[in-house]
Amino acid sequence: MPDADPVAQVIERFRPRTLSPAAAAFAKEATASARPSTPNRAKAFLFAASRLGAFAESVGLELRPEVLFVPSVIDRCCHPKVTQLSGATGRTVRTNLRAMARALQCAPPSVWLSRERAKPPYTPAEIAGYLALADTQPTESRRMRAGALVCLGAGAGLVGADLKALCGDDVVVRSGGVVVFVRAGRRPRAVPVLRRYQDRLVSAARFAGGRLVIGGTSAARRNVTSPLTASLAGGRDLERIEIARLRATWLCEVAGAIGLGTFMQAAGITCSQRLGDLVAGLPSGDEDDAVALLGAGR
Repeated sequence: MPDADPVAQVIERFRPRTLSPAAAAFAKEATASARPSTPNRAKAFLFAASRLGAFAESVGLELRPEVLFVPSVIDRCCHPKVTQLSGATGRTVRTNLRAMARALQCAPPSVWLSRERAKPPYTPAEIAGYLALADTQPTESRRMRAGALVCLGAGAGLVGADLKALCGDDVVVRSGGVVVFVRAGRRPRAVPVLRRYQDRLVSAARFAGGRLVIGGTSAARRNVTSPLTASLAGGRDLERIEIARLRATWLCEVAGAIGLGTFMQAAGITCSQRLGDLVAGLPSGDEDDAVALLGAGR
């Protein structure tokens, strides 16, 4: 006789003592219908389905796959305030229940959304071209504001409200370099400016004084940067400047200065999703440390 199916044996032997007969039968039927490929996969499905069956009985839901294997019920079953499972176990159970839902065709297929990629950084030659365009603006005020736009983006990584709300008095020479104080927005901070942008930015900040460096009379005004970005364009070889690409230029240069690429390769990390969790437990360092580390010393 041929050997019995090991997956079927695992399902048949499933007799949990803490589960009602109806919930146990539901778990076994749902697991068999999902057709797990290995005995270990069958055990994982049985455990997940048994948690779902127990939850359904506690809230009065019918023990039917079309009722229980839906995202709202699965998420509620695995919520940390509802289940007695640990966070990691709850996430594993939810993953297995979602896999069973797909196998049972109780849930619509996931729709993959394309991930927005980071903007490519500008090359040093392109930055030099934009700074040259800034120097050709018709008035001193326009020249100062256009140069500051490039320096704040590529030299300090500022975008959005942080960029528009910056006053000349927020640019300070200290800690061995030039520091920009970001006071608006949700993340007030001090940002060291990369060395080669410092002299231009200091000149623009002194010209602005207590006024907004980029221009305008109110940081809340929309499209403050649009006239400047429109003027910083040099045809086919130098398209209209993008604030996001200026920030990407700063990010790439700082990442290289601190050795981020070498660290991620050595650690085997290809995605930075968990770096924020790691950094949360590390000392942030002071302003002098930031100026020295980011290559912003004078």
